[in-house]
Amino acid sequence: MSNPPEAETAPGEDAIRGNTYALLAALLASPPDQCVIDRLRGADVGRAEAGTPFEGAWRALHEAAETATPAELDDEYHSLFIGLGRGELIPYGSWYITGFMMDQPLAELRADLARLGFERREKVFETEDHACAQLEIMAMLIGGGESLTEQRRLFARHLQPWMRIFFRDLRDARSAAFYRAVGEFGEQFMEFEQQYLTMLR
Repeated sequence: MSNPPEAETAPGEDAIRGNTYALLAALLASPPDQCVIDRLRGADVGRAEAGTPFEGAWRALHEAAETATPAELDDEYHSLFIGLGRGELIPYGSWYITGFMMDQPLAELRADLARLGFERREKVFETEDHACAQLEIMAMLIGGGESLTEQRRLFARHLQPWMRIFFRDLRDARSAAFYRAVGEFGEQFMEFEQQYLTMLR
């Protein structure tokens, strides 16, 4: 698995995992600006695990960035996630799991975050079960050296039930062009994480 463009100084596989979560979170938080596009264009894809679906998805994301422009990605992002009233996709765990916003999955996530010491930041309007927020939380758990037991628990309870399906929907969305590659990359990474966290017991 190759190191994504937002590399930190921590060595090893955990740094790569954390950086990948952070990259996906950034791509879902707001339309990518030129800086993010340039980092994706300059990312090293040569060390990806050859022949794996993850390698193909990582290369496709790199290639999608080669022709992307901030203006195009802004339009695409708004069509997918904002729209007139709502976007094509609703990237919230509660919605995917129960079909309702701010439902039981959000309450359970908030209880786990409180137990781990996370507090909601001021002026943050998205709820904690937004895909971006959950990806950021996983990146912080990994970067903060949280145990694999806690990482596995949070992933199994709050990401595994829906995040891979969301990324598949993003890949297949009518409005997706660049974000088709983001969806494929995210889906393959969720598959990798499920296998990785299950293996390391």
